[in-house]
Amino acid sequence: MSNGADRRLEVAPERIARWLTGFGERHGGVTEVTAGPDIVRYVAADGSRAECRVPFPPLEGELAEHALRDRRVGVLLARLGGYAAGVFEGDRLVASKVGSRLVHGRSSAGGWSQHRFARRREKQAREALQDAADVAVRILTPQLAELDAVVLGGDRRAIEVLREDPRLAKVFGLAVEPFLTVPDPRLAVLRETPPKFRAVRILLHEPS
Repeated sequence: MSNGADRRLEVAPERIARWLTGFGERHGGVTEVTAGPDIVRYVAADGSRAECRVPFPPLEGELAEHALRDRRVGVLLARLGGYAAGVFEGDRLVASKVGSRLVHGRSSAGGWSQHRFARRREKQAREALQDAADVAVRILTPQLAELDAVVLGGDRRAIEVLREDPRLAKVFGLAVEPFLTVPDPRLAVLRETPPKFRAVRILLHEPS
């Protein structure tokens, strides 16, 4: 195995063709391309490698063409106390609903007060995630026949709770990577997700 440095990059669909051309020019030309349904691997003359994860696999056609294709994508973000569901056409938000519900932080008190506080917090969290599930049902399930994929994000534990709701089984059946790590879901946060889920994620290895 050659020594060198690995870097992780995210390249916008509009830039991926130019980035791949530059990769070849910087490293003596591309000598090998291996295309799979999930990853396209480019190997250059100097041993450099670019492993490109296919957005919305499986790969159809050339990587740049595939990445640029406009898709109808559902997005579901959930954290404890906040949630957002939306539908995008390309990078345009066409339907959405966001909301929040108060969930108290953990108490430092001990004894009976702590147990009572924990029960109240658990009830608040359960109600907040129920609201999130209801919104996801309202926004995403009517669009299921037209969605190409669903992207998830926020807090993984909250999303796993939503996964247990049978009404959302088909929504989660369309889920693809990447999982978006985002702050408390708000409309502005939801609007900013397309560059994250449309990007081509690259593992770049360059020999020393």
